[in-house]
Amino acid sequence: MDSFIQTHEPVIRLTAFFAIFAAMALWELRAPRRVLTVSKPRRWSANLGLVALNTLLLRLVFPVAAVGLSATAAGRGWGLLNQVTLPAGVELGLAIVALDLVIWAQHVFFHAVPVLWRLHRVHHADLDYDLTTGARFHPIEILLSMLIKFAAILVLGPSVVAVILFEVILNAMAMFNHGNVHLPERLDRRLRRLLVTPDMHRVHHSVAADEANSNFGFNLSLWDRLFGTYRDQPRGGHAGMTLGIGRA
Repeated sequence: MDSFIQTHEPVIRLTAFFAIFAAMALWELRAPRRVLTVSKPRRWSANLGLVALNTLLLRLVFPVAAVGLSATAAGRGWGLLNQVTLPAGVELGLAIVALDLVIWAQHVFFHAVPVLWRLHRVHHADLDYDLTTGARFHPIEILLSMLIKFAAILVLGPSVVAVILFEVILNAMAMFNHGNVHLPERLDRRLRRLLVTPDMHRVHHSVAADEANSNFGFNLSLWDRLFGTYRDQPRGGHAGMTLGIGRA
């Protein structure tokens, strides 16, 4: 299974990306949460252009992807999970949760460290908020993020299946929780007990500093609740909140 996934990793990732992108784009069209203020063709061409550039850059700089490093780590016994024997389901769950914590912590640091914030502010500079915002990142941030992921894989030792599943989930959730979609309040409340919803993460894109420094999660809402960075709603409401980067 690991060798099959490693061989077909690009196809798996691209298929998942386009399927989820199409579903979210249709949802945004049918049930938008906010009225967009900037031309969608202009925003989408810029944001998706960054996606294409970052994908090409990653393949050029890191020809061995995260799944390849995971396979190497497993073959050489590197990482905590390669030192113990656990049921496959338990190992998979632990790996995904641990990697999600790493991504959450990385996000916090990119806000807290000025030089990293200069890179990450590209993500927050989007004046609207839809599924393409979730893929709008500075190329250097993408490279640094991959290095952090490599370090986490070497320390943790997740399986190839865990790595590719985590990456597919992360990409899917980034599109979901950046989606300009309406969820019934009751459903949103239930979902955010476990997952980051669009209404939860949208607060993080507020121009208000205290709101922008909250709700850092992409997948699990647990980390923001656990570490005291959870904020339920924006002060001005979702329809009235201003998105982007506030004045220093």
